[in-house]
Amino acid sequence: MSIQLGPSKLEQPVILAPMSGITDLPFRRLVRGFGVDFAVSEMIASTGVVSGGRISRERASWAADEGLRVVQLAGCLPEPMAQAARLSQDQGADVIDINMGCPVKKVVGGSAGSALMRDETLALHLIEAVVGAVDIPVTLKMRTGWDHEQRNAPSLARQAQDAGIAMITVHGRTRCQFYDGQADWDFIGSVKRAVDIPVIANGDVVGLEDARNILHRSNADGVMIGRGAFGRPWFPAQVRHYLATGDGLADPDLSAQRDTVITHYRGILDHYGAGRGLRIARKHINRYLERIGAAREERRAVLRQGDSASVVQQLHQLYDQAMARAAA
Repeated sequence: MSIQLGPSKLEQPVILAPMSGITDLPFRRLVRGFGVDFAVSEMIASTGVVSGGRISRERASWAADEGLRVVQLAGCLPEPMAQAARLSQDQGADVIDINMGCPVKKVVGGSAGSALMRDETLALHLIEAVVGAVDIPVTLKMRTGWDHEQRNAPSLARQAQDAGIAMITVHGRTRCQFYDGQADWDFIGSVKRAVDIPVIANGDVVGLEDARNILHRSNADGVMIGRGAFGRPWFPAQVRHYLATGDGLADPDLSAQRDTVITHYRGILDHYGAGRGLRIARKHINRYLERIGAAREERRAVLRQGDSASVVQQLHQLYDQAMARAAA
């Protein structure tokens, strides 16, 4: 299973989904370190790219060893999206991904994200503007539709293909579902049947069997993993290995997980600075500690710390306790 995307050939395509507040540079670096090459940036507002805003610059920052640089842009106006795509290409992007899947109210309220699926004419103008603005592959991420009465992903996918989109990712829910209910993996198959370009399946992949089943039911060309990787940066690489070999890799042992958490924490501090970094790291630390069974009060004690050395010390203590429980 492979995908050709411009000059890049993706073997066993397992992709880290764009997640606001999660898939920043420190997190992408961890995921890549475990063995996944295709990691999409956080969603970046096209207007922020054009104006040069600080948040947009941070979200579009890259490591020297980033590999394939994939920038996801959001917006509702063709010209600012085209400008943002050109600027992103000039700044080193290898792929531009257009967001037509975000369900968040402040995004769809501005007619961006999954709101574009309600207006195929505008969506197509936007796609044509972005594709025409750059010389690198342009991909598209969408949902199945706005709601169950308007599940128009196959129709929009065909038009997107004709407009020059190189690959489409489908999250198997409507916008109105947000993240409730079950992703409809079978419906993703209707998008796959509607186009000739690669289709990536997304939604509810939290275990190895989920990855195999979503590909079987959708006949998609690859899988995108979002929330299943939060607190488990090694999980996408486990999926990639499983799909390639049929063998399941065990999670890293608790000692290795502790080292990963501390590496991630220090990477966040380096990237954002100590003040902001301490705050930004909390959601990640809380998730890691939830996964090893740390009690709520234990997690809160770590998250209340204002000193990075104290955070690291308490992480050592909690992982030592988890290792002792596992050995008992």
